[in-house]
Amino acid sequence: MNSAPSPDQLRPRPGGRTARIRDQVLDAVRAELTEHGYDALTVDAVAARAGVHRTTVYRRWRDVGGLITDVFAAASDMEWHPRDTGTLRGDLAALNQEIQDSLTEESSIAVALIAVSFRSAEAAGALRSLWEDRYAQSEIIIERAIGRGELAPHIDARALLVAATAPLYHQLVLLRTPPDPQLANHAAATATLAAQAGAFDNPA
Repeated sequence: MNSAPSPDQLRPRPGGRTARIRDQVLDAVRAELTEHGYDALTVDAVAARAGVHRTTVYRRWRDVGGLITDVFAAASDMEWHPRDTGTLRGDLAALNQEIQDSLTEESSIAVALIAVSFRSAEAAGALRSLWEDRYAQSEIIIERAIGRGELAPHIDARALLVAATAPLYHQLVLLRTPPDPQLANHAAATATLAAQAGAFDNPA
């Protein structure tokens, strides 16, 4: 679950002039957010940066809320699959590493969008929807672990995924601690041990 998608994952590239204009505009939105923040985001600034007429932006996206919502929609449109490393711990560590990379890269769009979600109801709803999609896609990690015999059936997959990934957001977004190269693997190992001890079993 890349709940905190990288810039490349936020840029689907379908063909056609309409799609190219959408790419240009959404790239401009991301750049404005990472460089100047939500308070400075305007339709005029986005249009100028994208090299399109402001009426084009107003006609398709209406306002800043529409632009932000479409950035999240573009992320949801991207096909993404969690890595299969052959073990539950490895799969969770790989997932966590993707999250850590997206949160710690220079001018992180992931961090910028999380910040916007605290300022905009539209962004908050769009981010929640994106995370729901990513958690659902990431449940294959738990299904593979059950198939390998690493976990018992009837485990609460969502609770396990949240427990495995939450330390990344807590440390890197809330506490803003420096990146720890061991964090992704340590959080995965802790969640794996807890799962195997029955911490996330659903009641029979």
